[in-house]
Amino acid sequence: MGKPTGFMEYQRQTWPERHPADRVKDWNDYTLPMAEEEVKIQGARCMDCGIPTCHMGTNINGMTTGCPVYHLIPEWNDLVYQGQWKEALEREHKMNNFPEFTGMACPAPCEGACVLGINEPPVAIRSIERAIIEKGFEEGWVKPEPPSHRTGKKAAVVGSGPAGLACAAQLNKAGHYVTVFERNDRIGGLLTYGIPEMKLSYRIVERRVDLLKQEGITFIANTEVGKDYPVSKLQSEFDAVILCGGASQHRDLTMEGRDLKGIHFAMDFLHANTKSLLDTKLEDGQYISAKGKDVIVIGGGDTGTDCLATSIRHQCKSLTQFDIHDKKQTDRPAHNPWPQWPIIHRVEYGQKEAATVFGEDPRAYMVQTTKFVGDGNGRVKEVHTINVEEKIDNNGNKKRIEVPGTEKIWPAQLVLLAIGFSGPEQSLIQSLGIDTNESSNVKAEYGNYRTNVKGVFAAGDMRRGQSLIVWAINEGREAARECDRYLMGTTELP
Repeated sequence: MGKPTGFMEYQRQTWPERHPADRVKDWNDYTLPMAEEEVKIQGARCMDCGIPTCHMGTNINGMTTGCPVYHLIPEWNDLVYQGQWKEALEREHKMNNFPEFTGMACPAPCEGACVLGINEPPVAIRSIERAIIEKGFEEGWVKPEPPSHRTGKKAAVVGSGPAGLACAAQLNKAGHYVTVFERNDRIGGLLTYGIPEMKLSYRIVERRVDLLKQEGITFIANTEVGKDYPVSKLQSEFDAVILCGGASQHRDLTMEGRDLKGIHFAMDFLHANTKSLLDTKLEDGQYISAKGKDVIVIGGGDTGTDCLATSIRHQCKSLTQFDIHDKKQTDRPAHNPWPQWPIIHRVEYGQKEAATVFGEDPRAYMVQTTKFVGDGNGRVKEVHTINVEEKIDNNGNKKRIEVPGTEKIWPAQLVLLAIGFSGPEQSLIQSLGIDTNESSNVKAEYGNYRTNVKGVFAAGDMRRGQSLIVWAINEGREAARECDRYLMGTTELP
């Protein structure tokens, strides 16, 4: 530990943000790099805890706390403070194939579990993580490392999101021939088409994919397994198959007016925007435009926030985000003690931008949609809502009760449903004859990842349900380990 008193001397600092009024005019990264000396100071805030909880990922009360890939956080924090950046990069890559993805788009459950966070702002772990990998690329330290030998075994990875990429990277490292199938035109899954450019630029994804290609991994885009590529061919040509297709079955609302035009799933909105942006800088018009419209975003999570930021850049007329939950406190409530993930009020980048453009936070809390009303020509023009409150019933269960007299009508020509996913799409799963659980996810034990079909494994959201990027990387790495064991009888993969 290089600076025993660092946590007492220095204040938390993360990557600074560009001013909201400026950044909403473009699609560039909304943050600015931290100065190298400032990153070193942030590393000095790490306390070198006797039993650090930041790097041990687990679930408490249904929420992730700590890092699921078991990042060696205290080690690379200290190395950064000491100025040993290359060594810090090596420690960072030891447990995480893609620290640039988690450093930019992970909610950082490691910070929620930071011991310093008990009574002070936690160590800026994610900012340090991102600074290390970016310096690694700038200095040319991140280079392709193809395996020294090949086993002759062939593995197919279906899906190129974080789970698929991590699985492919590890299997390739073990010497197997790996082919990754992706049904979209670009590799990356939701890293590419589910997270907007200003939050995670495609050049960051492409930079890593290019490295994986140089290491010997084959990528086949525009190919949906089970449709463009027969399942029988997949099973006959490969010694093992790992399903990493994600949980892309949208949750929906079933109510009056749902079939009106102008009501879209958030992911369809984000996907079309990014594709058009990357293809033609939006000049082809092949996206769902929010320009000049009253926009309602239903859902208070990260995807909803991404919809806010995208709509603002389209120059929408107004913007409101419905959150079914109550507004949180700024400090941890008593029932949410450390090291649980802190359930507190947060103002994310999209909300900051909306407040700057429209003069107030866009969120409306404890709001439940009751129906959609059209304009007579089949397009949505209004969203009707009522406020709700949470009460505990006689069995101790939480129930939402409508509050009479709180009915409201909101003008809306574009409604975006950002209420999550119900599980993976079923066609490929069924064609392979794979068992699913009560949540429609692929049935495969965590840590083992084997399905009921010999030689077929599953990892990431397709197995565990909608989750975090860092959990996808964890499962992709571990599924590769179990697949390697299946192929070779033993494994040296972590």
